[in-house]
Amino acid sequence: MKRALGPNLKILALRMPALSIPALAIPALLFAGTMRAADAPVVVTSIKPIHSLVSAIMQGVGEPELIVDGAASPHTYNLKPSNARALQEAKVIFWVGPGLEAFLEKPLQALGRDASIAALDDAPGLVKLPFREGGAFEPHDDGDEHGADAAHDADPEHDSDHDHGTFDTHLWLDPMNAKAMAAMITTTLVAADPANALTYQGNAKALDDRLDALDTEIKGVVAPVKGKPFIVFHDAYQYFEHRYGIRVAGSITVSPETIPGAERVSEIHRKVGELGATCVFAEPQFEPRLVNVIIEGTRAKSGVLDPEAATLKAGPDLYFTLMRGIANNMKDCLSSA
Repeated sequence: MKRALGPNLKILALRMPALSIPALAIPALLFAGTMRAADAPVVVTSIKPIHSLVSAIMQGVGEPELIVDGAASPHTYNLKPSNARALQEAKVIFWVGPGLEAFLEKPLQALGRDASIAALDDAPGLVKLPFREGGAFEPHDDGDEHGADAAHDADPEHDSDHDHGTFDTHLWLDPMNAKAMAAMITTTLVAADPANALTYQGNAKALDDRLDALDTEIKGVVAPVKGKPFIVFHDAYQYFEHRYGIRVAGSITVSPETIPGAERVSEIHRKVGELGATCVFAEPQFEPRLVNVIIEGTRAKSGVLDPEAATLKAGPDLYFTLMRGIANNMKDCLSSA
């Protein structure tokens, strides 16, 4: 027996549009999209510049997790419980290597046993530069995380060497090194997730082209100030200097986790005058007051460089913002000095 609709229900029924087939399909499409996202591998990255490269290659598949977020530095970072959980759940983990993220070395052995772990300082084709010592560059202490004497190692056959301290680990500050790391990232992701191989490879090709364009852009930005010497807070910029022919005259400290003593500060103060350094650059995470002490009574100006992207929001475009920021901040300070 059918019940008659009341007057109000009749009006409601008349106003309701008939559901079309596409409208009925929407929940199914949403469900399918959710399933695709769930199928994406869990990928964990150590620091922002590496996270940016991995994010660019994973676009359309998933988003990698980041360990050293915000203004934290890998030089002073302590692993959080949430980081430990991410490492345990990861299918793929990307880091630079033990020379930079020393805090990760033991956790990776304990927590990352089920993951593919890619140390990007092993990427074929990397140019590796030694730490600088003596003169305006502070000698390395044996207790330093970077280790003792360095030797130049630009030969790809030796890229697998993991001896702590054999090379400067700020490898990403040369876009050509970023290209080499991106190639290793792509190979690792394809091996771990072959179902999305075409997406990874297409994104990698687009990233490669963007890195070439960025390299050309930076060459033009720094060209007018290439001959002007400057001092940096810690010696993190060799790869940028080597690629673009700029002149870093010295560093306040080699290891940013070790604050230099009064004698070292006085020595650098003298060097600023002797070398005719035009700028002294601080970094966002570390004590800027030291820079003011060093430039006091000299003609040098102060600026800020951010080699580890402490002030930048993580994402696929961060690497480009980071490199442009370093180039433009160098140009602005050195041009006005």
